[in-house]
Amino acid sequence: MQKRKLGTSGLEVSAIGLGCMGLSYGYGPAAERQEAIKLIRSAVDRGVTFFDTAEAYGPFTNEALLGEALAPCRDRVVIATKFGFAGGDVQQGLDSRPARIKAVAEAALGRLKTDHIDLFYQHRVDPDVPIEEVAGTVKDLIQQGKVKHFGLSEAGVQSIRRAHAVQPVAALQSEYSLWWREPEAEILPTLEELGIGFVPFSPLGKGFLTGAINETTTFDSTDFRNVVPRFAPEARKANQALVDLLGRIAAQKQATSAQIALAWLLARKPWIVPIPGTTKLHRLEENLGAADVALTPGDLRDIESAVSAIAVQGARYPAHLQNRVGR
Repeated sequence: MQKRKLGTSGLEVSAIGLGCMGLSYGYGPAAERQEAIKLIRSAVDRGVTFFDTAEAYGPFTNEALLGEALAPCRDRVVIATKFGFAGGDVQQGLDSRPARIKAVAEAALGRLKTDHIDLFYQHRVDPDVPIEEVAGTVKDLIQQGKVKHFGLSEAGVQSIRRAHAVQPVAALQSEYSLWWREPEAEILPTLEELGIGFVPFSPLGKGFLTGAINETTTFDSTDFRNVVPRFAPEARKANQALVDLLGRIAAQKQATSAQIALAWLLARKPWIVPIPGTTKLHRLEENLGAADVALTPGDLRDIESAVSAIAVQGARYPAHLQNRVGR
């Protein structure tokens, strides 16, 4: 597995990481614990060194899972986790007060069975706490050796700049894929200017870009996609054109749709590291195979031309969650 550096932070990780949320939270019932541990360790065996979790995934259960799975190889991996929700519960709203950040760090260290967090993200910008206070609190944790690097998730340009002025931001994690390209307008140029890495989550469009979902697919009652406008049946039907296009390109390159979607992200910038999630070993292997798919400048032009002709339907978040992003 190739390595990449997240901006100018010096933090080196595998070119493709593993988003672990779906093993515990968000996409239906949690995976069976031993099977999840086996998947995580299989990722390590295949060269993955970058693992993403958060206290809110569960809450808490995903961090504990990762801590157990990675304990035998802790010195070989980079673990990213997050703070920012009251009580670790997305439903309770935001809380990035300094005392809360410190408490989350201590609790996460215990669950992750480690003495340091490699990358500590603010999960969402809290409008009630100045971003300078947040950055200063993480700076203190870094000086204490409990945290190595500071990150932000779904933050807007002004928050990124203000935070970075207090404590350098190693990485921004936000949604980015062939069907959500808003970061290209302002976020990517800002990250390039400041030397900040970019970690796209949902790089496969929450599964849609793989071709495994269509307008008739039904989701478990606990699956987050039930409330996402982009996953309404009529939107899925309209958006199938993008998946069909990916399938045609994939056939030409002797790859899969998922691999093309990930290879496209990798080709955008050398400091972009996508973190696709999965609960299945064959999907993990497929995703990691994207690192070996070489897209030529001509391929990228063809993809750009074809994709630009397709208007993706449906918002990526319901309204009550949309107001938490881009602050």
